[in-house]
Amino acid sequence: MNNIVAIVGRPNVGKSTLFNRLIQRREAIVDSVSGVTRDRNYGKSEWNGKEFSVIDTGGYIRGSDDVFEGEIRKQVELAIDEADVIIFVVDVEEGITPMDETVAKLLRKVTKPVLLAVNKVDNAMREKDAVEFYNLGLGEYYTFASISGSGTGDLLDALINAFPEKPEPVQEEVVLPRFAVVGRPNAGKSSFINALIGKDRFMVTDIAGTTRDAIDTKFDRFGFEFNLVDTAGIRRKAKVKEDLEFYSVMRSVRAIEHADICILVIDATRGFEGQDQSIFWLAEKNRKGVVILVNKWDLVEKDTMSTRDYEERIKQELMPFTDVPILFVSALTKQRLLKALEATVKVYENRQQRIATSKFNEFMLKVIEAYPPPATKGKYVKIKYCMQLPSPTPQFVFFANLPQYVKEPYKRYLENKIRENWDFSGVPIDIYIREK
Repeated sequence: MNNIVAIVGRPNVGKSTLFNRLIQRREAIVDSVSGVTRDRNYGKSEWNGKEFSVIDTGGYIRGSDDVFEGEIRKQVELAIDEADVIIFVVDVEEGITPMDETVAKLLRKVTKPVLLAVNKVDNAMREKDAVEFYNLGLGEYYTFASISGSGTGDLLDALINAFPEKPEPVQEEVVLPRFAVVGRPNAGKSSFINALIGKDRFMVTDIAGTTRDAIDTKFDRFGFEFNLVDTAGIRRKAKVKEDLEFYSVMRSVRAIEHADICILVIDATRGFEGQDQSIFWLAEKNRKGVVILVNKWDLVEKDTMSTRDYEERIKQELMPFTDVPILFVSALTKQRLLKALEATVKVYENRQQRIATSKFNEFMLKVIEAYPPPATKGKYVKIKYCMQLPSPTPQFVFFANLPQYVKEPYKRYLENKIRENWDFSGVPIDIYIREK
């Protein structure tokens, strides 16, 4: 197991800038507005040959009525529990504030190593100003400037020395499948992951847009092992007003690009709206596996036909790609969550599926013989051989004498026949016609 480092402090002292510098990626959103980071954001870093995980937390605030700030406080306390070493970031420009003293009081009770890191120290005068931080009662401090990176080397040396001794890992880390939980704001994505892992890993409020970063969680229960990625809700461009929200949408789009499977969570009380459709086609365009979860199903008044009618309506919107698992769940009551997980793992297996060329030819050539491509301009198309390509997503090539005359409807016919005989539910398929 890697050592875990939590970066804590009051809002707007530069925790996320330090986090981004440590993981060498712009993973956490950085803005001059305080309270941008709301969930614990995880990343990996390495210094002097030692690998460790870093948690970026929201700014710690006490005595606030803001719904987010109460949740942020809970998230920071959870991060402190998870960490092996804590970096407490303060700001030399503002000196010691009452909020710093509140955080220091919390950290003095912690038995784990705490490194006091004084940010924005980029000249000799500020180096002298940093002396006042001895008054926090946390001992030695380290000065650095997270934007330029000066001083971070000394901080990292101290961090490596503070790690508890752990046995060396015996085996290399396996690259786990990535399942991105996507959807429009406030559809219940974070609640779904919290219900699955049985922990308040993500902040959940009634306000749309609470999650702003795309965040990975390793999941290892019920015999499944993979990374779940909670993403910020994706809205239409016209609705993206703040810069921050624009970054969140970009991060979600990037999470879709880097995922294997997209779990599209839709709000049952609102139906399958245009924005849900856009997210679905974004995942399909990126050739990702897709599972649709109709969340908040416990809030919908139902009759015997409800699920079937609802499913039909969604499939109408998804034409022609209708071979997608649709499950009706409730993150609140945990209804059918395990089934949703099993369906997602099945879609992942479908996406990895490889068909032997001999079996593929044996079945598909009979299908083609029974219904050959229509003749065009008096010329007949003959397909004599076909195979699955060795690609990360299911792609099939059919070799024909006149490939230019094979039109889209016939390609769709071939795809439907493949789906009838092999389970590719939830997975986009590519059909290519090439000259033999």
